[in-house]
Amino acid sequence: MKKKALLVVISSPSGAGKTTVCQRILKKNQEYLYSISYTTRKKRKNEKDGKDYRFLSFKKFKEKIKRKELVEWAEVYGNYYGTSKKIVEKAQKEEKVLLLVLDIQGGIAIKRKYAESVLIFILPPNMKELERRLKRRATDKGMELKKRMGNVFKEVSFLPHYDYVVVNKNLKDTVRIVDQIINAEKYKSKRFDFRPAFGRAKVS
Repeated sequence: MKKKALLVVISSPSGAGKTTVCQRILKKNQEYLYSISYTTRKKRKNEKDGKDYRFLSFKKFKEKIKRKELVEWAEVYGNYYGTSKKIVEKAQKEEKVLLLVLDIQGGIAIKRKYAESVLIFILPPNMKELERRLKRRATDKGMELKKRMGNVFKEVSFLPHYDYVVVNKNLKDTVRIVDQIINAEKYKSKRFDFRPAFGRAKVS
Protein backbone atom coordinates (compact mmCIF):
# COMPACT_ATOMS: atom_id res chain seq x y z
CA MET A 1 0.00 0.00 0.00
CA LYS A 2 1.56 3.25 -1.14
CA LYS A 3 1.63 6.25 1.18
CA LYS A 4 1.81 9.82 -0.12
CA ALA A 5 4.38 12.28 1.17
CA LEU A 6 3.13 14.84 3.68
CA LEU A 7 4.40 18.39 3.26
CA VAL A 8 3.97 20.40 6.47
CA VAL A 9 4.58 24.16 6.36
CA ILE A 10 5.16 25.95 9.66
CA SER A 11 4.86 29.75 9.54
CA SER A 12 4.76 32.56 12.08
CA PRO A 13 5.68 36.21 12.46
CA SER A 14 9.41 36.75 13.11
CA GLY A 15 10.16 35.82 16.71
CA ALA A 16 6.97 33.82 17.33
CA GLY A 17 8.79 30.48 17.43
CA LYS A 18 8.36 28.64 14.11
CA THR A 19 12.00 27.53 13.84
CA THR A 20 12.22 26.39 17.47
CA VAL A 21 8.97 24.43 17.19
CA CYS A 22 10.21 22.76 14.01
CA GLN A 23 13.52 21.81 15.65
CA ARG A 24 11.70 20.20 18.59
CA ILE A 25 9.43 18.26 16.22
CA LEU A 26 12.43 16.98 14.27
CA LYS A 27 14.15 15.90 17.48
CA LYS A 28 11.10 13.80 18.41
CA ASN A 29 10.65 12.42 14.88
CA GLN A 30 14.08 11.82 13.39
CA GLU A 31 12.60 10.04 10.37
CA TYR A 32 11.08 13.32 9.14
CA LEU A 33 12.82 15.30 6.42
CA TYR A 34 13.57 19.01 6.77
CA SER A 35 13.74 21.58 4.01
CA ILE A 36 16.68 23.95 4.42
CA SER A 37 15.75 27.10 2.55
CA TYR A 38 18.05 29.00 0.23
CA THR A 39 18.48 32.69 1.05
CA THR A 40 20.42 35.73 -0.09
CA ARG A 41 20.44 37.40 3.31
CA LYS A 42 23.61 37.64 5.38
CA LYS A 43 24.38 34.88 7.85
CA ARG A 44 23.61 35.80 11.45
CA LYS A 45 25.79 35.03 14.43
CA ASN A 46 25.66 31.33 15.40
CA GLU A 47 23.99 30.36 12.11
CA LYS A 48 25.61 27.64 10.00
CA ASP A 49 25.47 27.30 6.25
CA GLY A 50 23.70 24.08 5.33
CA LYS A 51 22.06 23.76 8.74
CA ASP A 52 19.99 26.91 9.28
CA TYR A 53 19.93 28.11 5.66
CA ARG A 54 21.87 27.66 2.46
CA PHE A 55 23.34 31.11 1.90
CA LEU A 56 23.71 32.25 -1.71
CA SER A 57 24.58 35.40 -3.63
CA PHE A 58 21.80 37.13 -5.58
CA LYS A 59 23.43 35.91 -8.79
CA LYS A 60 23.44 32.24 -7.76
CA PHE A 61 19.90 32.48 -6.42
CA LYS A 62 18.63 33.87 -9.73
CA GLU A 63 20.45 31.07 -11.55
CA LYS A 64 18.45 28.54 -9.51
CA ILE A 65 15.24 30.31 -10.47
CA LYS A 66 16.24 30.24 -14.13
CA ARG A 67 17.09 26.53 -13.96
CA LYS A 68 13.75 25.86 -12.20
CA GLU A 69 15.46 24.27 -9.20
CA LEU A 70 13.08 25.93 -6.72
CA VAL A 71 9.45 24.94 -6.10
CA GLU A 72 8.77 28.39 -4.64
CA TRP A 73 10.64 31.59 -3.94
CA ALA A 74 9.83 35.04 -2.60
CA GLU A 75 11.36 38.33 -1.55
CA VAL A 76 11.12 39.01 2.20
CA TYR A 77 12.53 42.16 3.85
CA GLY A 78 14.72 42.82 0.81
CA ASN A 79 16.19 39.32 0.58
CA TYR A 80 15.22 36.24 -1.40
CA TYR A 81 14.19 32.89 0.08
CA GLY A 82 13.40 29.69 -1.79
CA THR A 83 12.64 25.98 -1.41
CA SER A 84 14.63 23.30 -3.22
CA LYS A 85 12.73 21.09 -5.65
CA LYS A 86 15.05 18.17 -4.79
CA ILE A 87 13.95 17.87 -1.15
CA VAL A 88 10.28 17.78 -2.16
CA GLU A 89 11.01 15.08 -4.74
CA LYS A 90 12.95 13.12 -2.11
CA ALA A 91 10.00 13.25 0.31
CA GLN A 92 7.64 12.09 -2.44
CA LYS A 93 9.92 9.23 -3.47
CA GLU A 94 10.50 8.04 0.10
CA GLU A 95 6.86 8.69 1.18
CA LYS A 96 7.97 10.79 4.14
CA VAL A 97 6.90 13.81 6.17
CA LEU A 98 8.71 16.97 5.05
CA LEU A 99 8.82 20.00 7.36
CA LEU A 100 9.20 23.44 5.81
CA VAL A 101 9.68 26.65 7.82
CA LEU A 102 8.37 29.36 5.50
CA ASP A 103 6.89 32.82 5.54
CA ILE A 104 3.30 33.48 4.44
CA GLN A 105 4.20 33.89 0.76
CA GLY A 106 6.12 30.63 0.70
CA GLY A 107 3.42 28.74 2.56
CA ILE A 108 0.65 29.83 0.20
CA ALA A 109 2.85 29.05 -2.82
CA ILE A 110 3.40 25.49 -1.54
CA LYS A 111 -0.36 25.05 -0.97
CA ARG A 112 -1.09 26.15 -4.53
CA LYS A 113 1.37 23.62 -5.97
CA TYR A 114 0.66 20.81 -3.51
CA ALA A 115 -3.00 20.97 -2.51
CA GLU A 116 -2.66 18.19 0.08
CA SER A 117 0.10 19.99 1.99
CA VAL A 118 -0.70 21.10 5.55
CA LEU A 119 -0.18 24.71 6.64
CA ILE A 120 0.26 25.51 10.36
CA PHE A 121 0.52 29.09 11.61
CA ILE A 122 2.15 29.82 14.99
CA LEU A 123 0.88 32.96 16.72
CA PRO A 124 2.45 34.75 19.70
CA PRO A 125 0.17 35.24 22.75
CA ASN A 126 0.07 39.00 22.07
CA MET A 127 2.05 41.82 20.44
CA LYS A 128 3.81 42.78 23.67
CA GLU A 129 5.20 39.27 24.06
CA LEU A 130 6.29 39.21 20.42
CA GLU A 131 8.18 42.47 20.84
CA ARG A 132 9.86 41.11 23.96
CA ARG A 133 10.98 37.98 22.11
CA LEU A 134 12.35 39.98 19.17
CA LYS A 135 14.32 42.25 21.49
CA ARG A 136 15.68 39.24 23.37
CA ARG A 137 16.75 37.68 20.09
CA ALA A 138 18.68 40.92 19.43
CA THR A 139 18.96 40.43 15.67
CA ASP A 140 16.64 43.29 14.71
CA LYS A 141 17.07 46.88 15.82
CA GLY A 142 15.39 50.24 15.28
CA MET A 143 13.37 50.56 12.12
CA GLU A 144 13.84 46.87 11.29
CA LEU A 145 12.12 45.90 14.54
CA LYS A 146 9.24 48.32 13.84
CA LYS A 147 8.95 46.94 10.32
CA ARG A 148 8.66 43.37 11.54
CA MET A 149 6.15 44.30 14.24
CA GLY A 150 4.04 46.24 11.74
CA ASN A 151 4.07 43.32 9.30
CA VAL A 152 2.33 41.05 11.82
CA PHE A 153 -1.09 42.55 11.01
CA LYS A 154 -0.57 41.86 7.32
CA GLU A 155 0.48 38.26 8.02
CA VAL A 156 -2.51 37.60 10.28
CA SER A 157 -4.86 38.65 7.46
CA PHE A 158 -3.72 35.55 5.56
CA LEU A 159 -4.66 33.11 8.32
CA PRO A 160 -7.76 31.85 6.44
CA HIS A 161 -5.33 30.29 3.93
CA TYR A 162 -3.85 28.13 6.70
CA ASP A 163 -5.27 24.82 7.91
CA TYR A 164 -4.34 25.24 11.59
CA VAL A 165 -3.49 28.08 13.98
CA VAL A 166 -1.64 27.44 17.25
CA VAL A 167 -1.02 30.15 19.86
CA ASN A 168 2.47 29.73 21.29
CA LYS A 169 1.90 30.53 24.97
CA ASN A 170 4.07 27.67 26.18
CA LEU A 171 6.68 26.07 23.91
CA LYS A 172 6.22 22.55 25.30
CA ASP A 173 2.45 22.67 24.75
CA THR A 174 2.86 24.18 21.28
CA VAL A 175 5.26 21.42 20.20
CA ARG A 176 2.85 18.77 21.54
CA ILE A 177 -0.11 20.27 19.62
CA VAL A 178 1.82 20.62 16.36
CA ASP A 179 3.10 17.04 16.74
CA GLN A 180 -0.49 15.84 17.24
CA ILE A 181 -1.66 17.71 14.14
CA ILE A 182 1.04 16.09 12.01
CA ASN A 183 0.32 12.62 13.38
CA ALA A 184 -3.41 13.01 12.67
CA GLU A 185 -2.71 14.22 9.13
CA LYS A 186 -0.37 11.27 8.48
CA TYR A 187 -3.22 8.81 8.88
CA LYS A 188 -5.93 10.54 6.85
CA SER A 189 -7.28 8.25 4.15
CA LYS A 190 -6.33 10.69 1.39
CA ARG A 191 -2.65 10.09 2.24
CA PHE A 192 -2.87 6.48 1.07
CA ASP A 193 -3.20 4.81 -2.30
CA PHE A 194 -5.14 1.62 -1.59
CA ARG A 195 -5.47 0.55 -5.21
CA PRO A 196 -2.25 -1.53 -5.52
CA ALA A 197 -3.27 -3.70 -2.53
CA PHE A 198 -7.05 -3.73 -2.77
CA GLY A 199 -8.06 -2.36 -6.15
CA ARG A 200 -8.49 -5.78 -7.78
CA ALA A 201 -9.76 -7.66 -4.74
CA LYS A 202 -12.78 -9.91 -5.46
CA VAL A 203 -15.46 -11.00 -3.06
CA SER A 204 -15.57 -14.82 -2.91
